[in-house]
Amino acid sequence: MKPLVSICVPTYNGSEFLNEALDSVKSQTYSNIEVIISDDISKDDTLEIVEDFKNKVDFPVFMYKHNPSGIGANWNNCVVKANGDFIKFLFQDDLLFPDAISEMVKIFNYEKECAIVSCKRNILIEETDKKNGHEWVKTYGNLQKNLKHKSEGKFTLNKNYLNHINFAKEPLNIIGEPTCTLIKKSIFSKIGYFDERLEQILDFEFYCRVLKKYKIIILDKPLVSFRIHANQATQRNNNRKIIDHELFPRILYSDFFWHLNSKEQRKLLNRFSAIYRKYLVVRNSFRKR
Repeated sequence: MKPLVSICVPTYNGSEFLNEALDSVKSQTYSNIEVIISDDISKDDTLEIVEDFKNKVDFPVFMYKHNPSGIGANWNNCVVKANGDFIKFLFQDDLLFPDAISEMVKIFNYEKECAIVSCKRNILIEETDKKNGHEWVKTYGNLQKNLKHKSEGKFTLNKNYLNHINFAKEPLNIIGEPTCTLIKKSIFSKIGYFDERLEQILDFEFYCRVLKKYKIIILDKPLVSFRIHANQATQRNNNRKIIDHELFPRILYSDFFWHLNSKEQRKLLNRFSAIYRKYLVVRNSFRKR
């Protein structure tokens, strides 16, 4: 029997695009699925849309109310409630291509050390956010533009990527947003869940932890659509100060330092190590003599 895939949809006031997202679930060619909805107490028609969807499909749909405490907590609640062998995230404003799950599951049949399969994505820019959307695409449209080695239509990453010269350069998250990924559920018990302290790059930090022990494969073709609009979390976070800018470098310093290239190590030492900064002062004073 085919493994069960849990399509996890964390929601909050998602009525504008949720019908489209759920329609893309109905169109999947992969049949052994369940849908997990974790809702952060929406105040719009989200719950009514989910109930209507549930009544029209012949696969299990589970709806859970979640007390809002950040996007990471809602993502993690989806994973905890899921019954599947694999987690397929779908955000409320994104879409899955009909063969998305089928194509991704196929990779796990012969890539035994792989923990995550990701893919490229089609970009949907809403009319109300055309200007910002096109500017965003210039930097983040092709997340894998700095990856040079591709084989048989896919990129294969392991812990060596953490030492790559382009690590920590924009675009930072070369794996893709969670909608792009299919994740083995079993790895959450081995490496932990999404870091709920982070607001913007919690997915990338999670991928970095995965790469310490497992492979991540990125298919060089789009299997999902990622929507750009003014109300999405990414756009809101760009307009305010979030903790990620300070916390993520500290995480790299404490948890990933020995995996990074020497240039990144020096940057982190200069930022977080008083002993290293003192060493630089002494070294430079000798050089001036």
